[in-house]
Amino acid sequence: MNEGITQQNNRLLALDVFRGMTIAFMILVNTPGSWSHVYLPLLHAKWDGATPTDMVFPFFLFIVGVSMFLSFSKYDQRLDAATTKKILKRVLLIFLIGLTLNYFPFYNRSLPTLRILGVLQRIALAYGIGAFICLAVPTKHLWKAGGFILVFYWAAMYLLGGENPYSLETNFAGTIDLAILGGNHIYKGFGIPFDPEGIFSSIPAAVTVIFGYLIGGLIKQNRDKGTLVKNLLIVGTLSIFIGLVWDLNFPINKPLWTSSYVVYSGGIACAVLGLLIEFIDIRGHQNWTRVFVIFGMNPLIIYVLSGVIVRVMLYIATWENAAGETIQLYGWLFNEVFAAALPNQLKLASLFFAVFIVFICWLFGLLLYKKKIFIKV
Repeated sequence: MNEGITQQNNRLLALDVFRGMTIAFMILVNTPGSWSHVYLPLLHAKWDGATPTDMVFPFFLFIVGVSMFLSFSKYDQRLDAATTKKILKRVLLIFLIGLTLNYFPFYNRSLPTLRILGVLQRIALAYGIGAFICLAVPTKHLWKAGGFILVFYWAAMYLLGGENPYSLETNFAGTIDLAILGGNHIYKGFGIPFDPEGIFSSIPAAVTVIFGYLIGGLIKQNRDKGTLVKNLLIVGTLSIFIGLVWDLNFPINKPLWTSSYVVYSGGIACAVLGLLIEFIDIRGHQNWTRVFVIFGMNPLIIYVLSGVIVRVMLYIATWENAAGETIQLYGWLFNEVFAAALPNQLKLASLFFAVFIVFICWLFGLLLYKKKIFIKV
């Protein structure tokens, strides 16, 4: 998913930077030294509402959509046998990588309780649904199709969700996932079986991809970068406003990937991309960009690496202490190195631990970058 914009192709460096920043932040918020010591902006909202952390995933799907427009330009944005095969292959591959990551390290995992869905699986489903819609629907009508899907999702959630349709316990998206997957194969981090990367909520997530696809078209139409920035900021501001108004009736909510959340987060993504283009491509402040371009050129493989590192530190790199207790490298490293260095600032220590993991992933990305290895999934 790396048909990024590079200077060599006379395209926008800002998109590669935006993708790299998103992946880096995604790893950062996923790997604190201790979940008991995390700054609030680095945590997801408990249910309704949105923190900066809640913007990371829609940003990535938005960027997928932008890149998808550029990628499918060589197919004239047509849905044919070649593009269908390309889409299905990519969906299957990304989904299986995510499922394998859930199962890793294999020997201590139980298939009857294996979580089926996850971040990569959501990317696969949203990309697949979004790609087929974008290529099947004429571009000039695509915003209508996206709007229809969001209204349909709102109506389904409201009408079929019970007395409190947007609650954790009774929402329709969770009911669908339970019926299809069963409680044993669903995320339980909310205290009950409910998957924030569920099947039904992947439908509005696909609209986030469509949003990005439409912005990809806007980028192609606006050759003048100043005009492009202005239009991105206008679209972004309008979308944020619509999302906030919609929030009054259909709350902004990442776990449910509500329609208001799609519009709101898409608007912020537009604004961020516009500001990056202004700062990087127009004003030429590029000295710092290489750090994030390295992440942006191999985003999915670096994200997978971060998951592997965490699981190795939790499940493989373990030992028993003198008291017979099992010690995990993850906890030991945080407690004995980072927390020991900052005993009175545990949130800061937890953040530094996360930065350390990000740095390890960056070194891997740097190695690939220097060898000109760009792994496309």
